[in-house]
Amino acid sequence: MLVLFHRWRTKPPALKNRLAVGNTFGRLAQRNESPHPRRLGIVALMSCLLFQPVSGPEFKQVRRVAVFYELGLSSPAVALLDREMRAVLENSRYQIELYPEYLETTLFEDPADQQQFRESYIRKYQNRKPDLIIALGPSPLRFMIDSHEKYFADIPIVFGGTSEQQADNPTIDSHFTGCWAIFEPEKTLDVALRLQPGSRHVVVVGGISTFDRHLEAIFREHLHSYEASLDFTYLTDLGMPTLLERLKHLPDHTIILYTHLGKDARGIRYVGASQAGPMIVDVANAPVFGPSDVNLGHGEVGGYLHSFAREGKIVGTIAVRVLNGEKPKDIPIVQGANAYMFDWRALRRWGFREKDLPQGSAVLFRAPTLWQRTKWIWLTVLVFTLCLSALALYIRLKRAKGRQMTLSGMLITAQESERSRLASEIHDDFSQRLALMALELENAEETIGTSPDEAVQQVHHILNSASEIGADLHTLSHRLHSSTLERLGLVPGVTALCKEFAVQQGIEIDFFTDDVPRSVHPDVALCLFRIVQEGLRNLKKHSGVAKAQVRLCKVGDKLHVSVSDEGIGFNLHDMGGKEGLGIRSMEERAYLLGGRFEIHSKPGRGTRVEASVPLQPKTEMRTG
Repeated sequence: MLVLFHRWRTKPPALKNRLAVGNTFGRLAQRNESPHPRRLGIVALMSCLLFQPVSGPEFKQVRRVAVFYELGLSSPAVALLDREMRAVLENSRYQIELYPEYLETTLFEDPADQQQFRESYIRKYQNRKPDLIIALGPSPLRFMIDSHEKYFADIPIVFGGTSEQQADNPTIDSHFTGCWAIFEPEKTLDVALRLQPGSRHVVVVGGISTFDRHLEAIFREHLHSYEASLDFTYLTDLGMPTLLERLKHLPDHTIILYTHLGKDARGIRYVGASQAGPMIVDVANAPVFGPSDVNLGHGEVGGYLHSFAREGKIVGTIAVRVLNGEKPKDIPIVQGANAYMFDWRALRRWGFREKDLPQGSAVLFRAPTLWQRTKWIWLTVLVFTLCLSALALYIRLKRAKGRQMTLSGMLITAQESERSRLASEIHDDFSQRLALMALELENAEETIGTSPDEAVQQVHHILNSASEIGADLHTLSHRLHSSTLERLGLVPGVTALCKEFAVQQGIEIDFFTDDVPRSVHPDVALCLFRIVQEGLRNLKKHSGVAKAQVRLCKVGDKLHVSVSDEGIGFNLHDMGGKEGLGIRSMEERAYLLGGRFEIHSKPGRGTRVEASVPLQPKTEMRTG
C-alpha cells in the first residue's frame, strides 16, 4: 500500500489527463481551425472535472514509538498501565506503530543477560530510529539514561512505572519527562486508624525481591514517626507457609499493611498482586491495606494507593504532547498518580463505615442496589402495564362509543315510536272527540230555537266533554314533561309523580325523603325524576306487585335515589348486555352527570334500582 501511494505521488493520474487536454487544444491550433463553441464547452467541462481534488480516506501520519518494559504483560501492574497508555495513544491524531520490548528483569536477573538485551536493542534500532521512546520501570529508565546520548540522540524519552528512589535518584537531561511513582503509606495508615479506632498493632508484610526491599525501605522511612504510639512488626523475611500461619493468629486491634511480595525467604517467586496478595488476605484475621490499585479486588481494603491506571493515562498524555511537537523540557514531570481507593466488599466485611473515608474517595465493587438489579424488570412490567391500561382504556372507550351509538339508535327508534303513538292517539282519540263535539254544538245550535231546554242539556254535555279532553291533554303533557318539577322542585315533583302513578296504575307507592335541598341543580333534578319515572314503569311491567317504595336522600355531596319492590325479580346474569332502552337511558343519565347507576335483583327476592348523582354535576345535560 505504501509503495502504491509513493508511485501515485511520483506521477499522479491527473497528469495524463492534463496532457490529453493540452493535446486537444494543440491539435486544434495546428489545424488553424476555429473550435466549435459546443466542443469548447465540452472540453472546459472535462477539464473542470479532471482537475477537481480527489477526496479519499484521510491518511494519518505515522509515528513510531518504542516502549521498554521492566516486566512482561503477565504483571498485573504493567498490564493495567499499558492498557490505559495505549488507549490514549490510539485516540491521538497519528497512526502509532508501537514496538514493545521487555527486559524481564525478574526472569533474567543476571547482569550479563541484561547487558545482552541492551546490546541487541541498540543494534535493532541503530538504523530505524523511533520518534519517541517510553521507558516503563527503573531498568528501562537507567538503560535510556546510560545509552541515550550515544545511541538514541535527540529522541525524546517519556518514563513511568518507577519511583525516583527505585531508579537510584538519577540525573536526567532535557530529553526526559514523565511521571514519578510516589508511595505514601502514612496516609493509608491514617485512614486505617480512622476506620478501626483503637488499633494498637501494625504488621507490615512483604518479601525479599529487589522491589520488595525497595518498598519496605519506603514504608520504614515514612512510618518511623508512628512507632512511638503503635507496635510495629515487619514480616518481610519469611517463607510463605510460615507467614500465612503467623497471619492467622494476630492479636486484636491489628492493622496489616501489605507492601509487595514478589519472592519469599525460600526463593519462591509470586505475582505480588494476583497471587501473594490474595493468599495473605484469605488467612489474615485483620484487615489488609494494599499499596496500589492492582491489589484491589482480591480482598484488600484499599487506602491511599498508587494508581497504575492513572499513571498509564498520564504517560500516554505526555507522549501525545511530545508527538505533537512539544519539547520534553517544557513538560513538567508529574509527581505521583495516587488516589484514595477502597473495595466496598472489604469495607462491609470488616464493618467499616463509608462516612469515615476521606472526602472524594473512590469506592469500587459496590454491590448493585435492589433497584439497579431489578430496574429492567420493573420498567418492563411498567411498560407492559401501561400498554394493558391503554388497551383496556381503548376497549372501554370503544365499547362506550358503541353503547352510545346503540343507545342513540334506540332513542331515535323510541322517539319515532312515541311520535307515532302520540300521532295515533291525537288522531284516533282527541281528533274524533273534537269532531264529535263539533257535531253536538251544531245540534245544540239547531235546537235552541225549538227546544231551549234540550239545547241547554246538550251544552252541559259538551262542557263535560271539553273538561274531559282538557284533563286528558294535561295527563299527556305531564307524561312528556312535569311542570311541577320545574316550578316547585325535585321533592314535590317526585311526590306528584308517585301519587299520579299510584292512581293511574293501582300500585301503592311509599315515598320517603331525607335531607334533600329545596334547590337542586336542574340537570340533577331532571335526571333523578326520569330515573324514578322509568323505574316505576319497569316495576309495573315486570314485578307483578301492588306495592313499591321510592327513597330520595342526601348522602354527603350526592343525592341518592332508589326504586324497590318485593316482586318476582330476575337473574342479572341472564341480561347478558340485552338491557332495554329504559335501563340504558337511566344508566347514561347518571353517567353523564358523573354519577353511578346499579340494579340489584334476585329471582323471587324483588328488584332495587339505585342511582347516585353529585349535587354539582360534572357535565350539563339539557335533555328531557
